[in-house]
Amino acid sequence: MAKSQISFSFGILALMFVSAFADDVLVLTEENFDKEVGQDRGALVEFYAPWCGHCKKLAPEYEKLGATFKKAKSILIGKVDCDEHKSVCSKYGVSGYPTIQWFPKESLEPKKYEGPRTAESLAEFVNTEGGTKVKLATIPSTVVVLTADNFDEVVLDETKDVLVEFYAPWCGHCKNLAPTYEKVATAYNLEEDVVIANLDADKYKDLAEKYGVSGFPTLKFFPKSNKAGEDYDGGRDVDDFVTFINEKCGTSRDGEGQLTSKAGIVASLDALAKEFVSASNEEKKTIFSQIEKEVDQLKGSTARYGKIYLKAAKSFMEKGADYAKNEMERLQRMLNKSISPAKADEFTLKKNILSAFA
Repeated sequence: MAKSQISFSFGILALMFVSAFADDVLVLTEENFDKEVGQDRGALVEFYAPWCGHCKKLAPEYEKLGATFKKAKSILIGKVDCDEHKSVCSKYGVSGYPTIQWFPKESLEPKKYEGPRTAESLAEFVNTEGGTKVKLATIPSTVVVLTADNFDEVVLDETKDVLVEFYAPWCGHCKNLAPTYEKVATAYNLEEDVVIANLDADKYKDLAEKYGVSGFPTLKFFPKSNKAGEDYDGGRDVDDFVTFINEKCGTSRDGEGQLTSKAGIVASLDALAKEFVSASNEEKKTIFSQIEKEVDQLKGSTARYGKIYLKAAKSFMEKGADYAKNEMERLQRMLNKSISPAKADEFTLKKNILSAFA
């Protein structure tokens, strides 16, 4: 039980909750800035650039802030992409990113925010400036919490790839890493073979010493094939973790937890599918038999993908050459709707695999 039932159910809730955060921060542009800011409510505005590392680190905290004040009618939490809307940023003297400014009600004379870039500090600032008493929104963590009682059960499970952060509650670097690590855990929550976990190494010193932990945070990766553990020496941004996990675990996720276009692709079956499409009707039957044999040999998650290839080939023969194209368009329409993360995974996998038959 590497991911407890509580962690799993909370994780799905958190994934949906976090994905909804972006809607809670109003996107401001050259067209709508003056219509939204300086009106009948106070506004906190983040001026950012998409390539800015500090902006990326702030993003989950700022999104949490947006969710917190979503129902506060007297407060607006907004953001401006300064790469896209240079004139707005120039107008308010923005020269570095992120710049956070408070615009009082009915005023376009901002006050620069100089405090810590955490949701807690930002919420305190907004409450003070806006005269509100809104409590910070909280969501269940998707990081699996390790203790002396469950460490071996979770980390040494040879059916799971496990990333463990050894941290100390008083450690500043650990606190800075926390929102990023949470986002990584959320991104991989639907991957049953991948576990993102942490251990309070100050509380469980024996375990920390056992694995040679002498500083905080220390990150170690425990793949299915090596339960002695390997040091994680990569970067500390979400994209760094995502690249590492995808490479080590064979997953295909992005930083938002969505499957990439490579998800579900089995190279040998992809080659057969392309051969199948250009073959004559008689040759198709022979290649279909080859696909069946190949699928029978697959194990684990690839066996699931194999069944999708097989079904696609069968439908192609029954419904004609336009089947794959029409089905991909249908799936894309479904993906454009508000659907659960699990359904999005299902449709994306099918769409990716069908591309070989299009």
